[in-house]
Amino acid sequence: MITIELTDAILKSNPKIYLIVFLTRYMDLFMYYVSLYNTLMKIFFISVTLIIIYLIKFNSEISKTYNRNKEDDFPHQYLIPFALIMSLLIHSEFTLWEMIWSFSLWLESVAIFPQINILTKNNGVESFTGHYIASLGAYRFFYLLSWVYRYYYDNYFSLVSVLSGALQVLLYADFFYVYLKNLKSSFTSELPVSNSKSNEKSNIF
Repeated sequence: MITIELTDAILKSNPKIYLIVFLTRYMDLFMYYVSLYNTLMKIFFISVTLIIIYLIKFNSEISKTYNRNKEDDFPHQYLIPFALIMSLLIHSEFTLWEMIWSFSLWLESVAIFPQINILTKNNGVESFTGHYIASLGAYRFFYLLSWVYRYYYDNYFSLVSVLSGALQVLLYADFFYVYLKNLKSSFTSELPVSNSKSNEKSNIF
């Protein structure tokens, strides 16, 4: 059953995890030059993430919706050991740079989990937060297109990219199903829950 309930929570831990992802993945900015577009996009991802962290911390309209003890209670620090273990088990090559790159992929695959966790607990997401999460998921969609393109045209296949990407898609699945279903009819998205809460919420199914 899917129910309607609003929440404004964008967890502070979520963009911080993504900042670790981008800083580790784009360390090659200091190693070699690919193209102007490549360099600018990497700087863009890091800069936007820093801006999001700043806004959540210092913008009163956003920071007032944040309750660390009530909402951001997921032990997100355990995501880093998980990514380290997975990068040791599944990686492209056993070199320092490839291990760092694999770590960033595995960490990104679960970076959204604390946010999805709070949405599931609250049984819903306010439109602003929903669009934020959808943007993160859409970013991964373009990665999928890149994998397909490189496989067919460059004969390139990365097991760690596919497996970490598949894990991330699974974590987004419930959210995107409801988000796309309700995008045209409402500015509010809800996540599937296994139990009904109260009669005050409007049922979709």
